[in-house]
Amino acid sequence: SCVYTENCFVPTSEIIAVEETEFNKKQRNTGKWQKMAKPHAFTVYYVKKARNHRWRCSDLTFWCVDEHLCNQWIQALKELLEMQKSRPKQLLVYINPYGGKRQGRRIYEQKVAPLFSLASISTDVVITEHANHAKDNLLEVNINKYDGVVCVGGDGMFSEVMHGLIGRMQKDSGIDQNNPKAPLVQCNIRIGIIPAGSTDCICYSTVGIADPVTSALHIIVGDCQPLDVSSVHHNNMFVKYYVSLLGYGFYGDILKDSEKKRWMGPMRYDYSGFKTFLSHHYYEGTISFQPAKHALGSPRDKDRCRTGCYICKGSEQQLAEQHKQCGLNREEDEEWKVIKGKFLAINAVNMSCACPRSPKGLSPAAHLADGSADLILVRKCSRFDFLRYLVRHTNHDDQFDFSFVDVYRVKSFQFTSKLLEDNESNVTDIGKKRFGQFCRDHPVCCCNIANSTWNCDGETLDSSAIEVRVHCQLMKLFARGIEENCKEEAAYSHSSVEQLL
Repeated sequence: SCVYTENCFVPTSEIIAVEETEFNKKQRNTGKWQKMAKPHAFTVYYVKKARNHRWRCSDLTFWCVDEHLCNQWIQALKELLEMQKSRPKQLLVYINPYGGKRQGRRIYEQKVAPLFSLASISTDVVITEHANHAKDNLLEVNINKYDGVVCVGGDGMFSEVMHGLIGRMQKDSGIDQNNPKAPLVQCNIRIGIIPAGSTDCICYSTVGIADPVTSALHIIVGDCQPLDVSSVHHNNMFVKYYVSLLGYGFYGDILKDSEKKRWMGPMRYDYSGFKTFLSHHYYEGTISFQPAKHALGSPRDKDRCRTGCYICKGSEQQLAEQHKQCGLNREEDEEWKVIKGKFLAINAVNMSCACPRSPKGLSPAAHLADGSADLILVRKCSRFDFLRYLVRHTNHDDQFDFSFVDVYRVKSFQFTSKLLEDNESNVTDIGKKRFGQFCRDHPVCCCNIANSTWNCDGETLDSSAIEVRVHCQLMKLFARGIEENCKEEAAYSHSSVEQLL
């Protein structure tokens, strides 16, 4: 019978591959194999879970003297793997060789490609040569031959692949993306993210760690995590999709300033953040939104989105019921709440936006797939109060527990800046009027900026007046959300190979 060297309980879903193991003469004459005339063995490669959601490929070798028995085990385990229908067999891979520290190609070839090969996954690899290369390619390629699309890079690379894939689905279905009220067609082809950029927020928020090997293993085992996507329109023209942050004011100003300092590398975000904090600009405007009445959770309930999230599943069902009863066209008749004010920051997040520096993120209880976004309004306040708010992103205190901070769970919203509302006045006069106002409020600086910039998943938008709508579970990732406890998760599964006998 087979012998095992250590206690190991592995779910079938987390076995990567099974291979026959050959022993050379030298190996057979040493250690455990010495007593056997001709050992027959096979090696099981499986997912080993470590701390902080990190996964690694580990292996165990089993041996016996009976060749027929050994072959039976190999065949039985391979048949079990064949039954895992969610696993990809053919992948389309886009590699950004310029993103982050220009390590994308090396990371893929050294850390990811060997694992795909071990798991018998075929790949077609495209090295992107310019901006929107992947997006344009996805509009032409025969997408039906692939089980998934993998992007190697940062959040910008993911955004490009996402736009290409969603755009392709709408084009094939005859959907006009310029219509903000159009019901978009869901993408059934999953996207895998191999983190290799300067920012990997989306990977961190959906897997729990920005680690190429961990992400590759989630792709191999065929994990699937639905993801909400929000569309941004201006004057009935499509502008962009986003999945994490849409920020006006503080985060928009940081991005705009940091874009001029790309030569500084990732350090530019710290520099621009400090500079933006000192400038302390506020912006006037009107925001109107539809509360997400279908959503089961709320932004302050401390119920975080985890693997198999019941709030996401329940909210999806509630939204489907609403659409069945009312239809999409009746949504415009639903309640809209209007807020006018002076804001230091307006943030709309589809996920927690957690990262190593802010483990909770901008909205700790935001959900990946509940068909809603958390709209965070930070009103004009003192520099000291705003600093207190920012510090709470890094500790366990409630970051919404301030009189100048409001948070709402919404399914759509619109924003118009004060400058655009005052269109009856001459733009030059407005500039002069605003210049005087800013200098009275902020005597330490000379600032006459009437509008901020929208930060849309790390890219700037040209217009400040926008209309945003959340599309429930529009796409799917090769991920499973953040697991509650990695080590305990491995100890239970209905479809397990118990200790591999």
